[in-house]
Amino acid sequence: MTTEDPRAPRDSIAAELDGWTAPMAGVDPQTEAARQRIGRISRQFERLLGQVAADHGLTVGDWTALSALQRSAPPHQRTPKELADEVGVTAGTMSVRIDRLIQAGLVEPVADGGDPGRRPVRLTDLGRRRWSQATGQRTASERDLFGDALTRQELQQLNGLLARLLGHLEDTFGPASRHDTPRHQLR
Repeated sequence: MTTEDPRAPRDSIAAELDGWTAPMAGVDPQTEAARQRIGRISRQFERLLGQVAADHGLTVGDWTALSALQRSAPPHQRTPKELADEVGVTAGTMSVRIDRLIQAGLVEPVADGGDPGRRPVRLTDLGRRRWSQATGQRTASERDLFGDALTRQELQQLNGLLARLLGHLEDTFGPASRHDTPRHQLR
């Protein structure tokens, strides 16, 4: 039997936890519950990203490429290889994304006379606006979701606990991969 706080709202994990842990001798229900919740919360935020991207006529991959360009120093341009390396995809995948973003008018090739496959691309004004609108919607949605579930003090406590857990995991396993960092760069 779990030792969940009976005052806590029931979620999908609370409803399933006893069934999972009963046949697994030696499994700590609290650890299992925390791990499962973190995974499900992560997947819910991925759903939010997909919804916001679609609202702005983007895929999550397109938005990630626009974000990488936006984070680069002005004039916000990168070669296809630099973008592929930064977001952790193959050159072929990035080529398809760049073609789609060029067709949508969100990025443009930089005229340098070089090989078109190596020619840098940069954000257009439309690309910068679309990225900004999508990112604004995402951050507002996240703020509302957290604010509906937690007080400011609870959010601060949650951040402290998560930081402590992530720090311990990174001390144990090395830096955590980011959605925008290829795993080979973390070794």
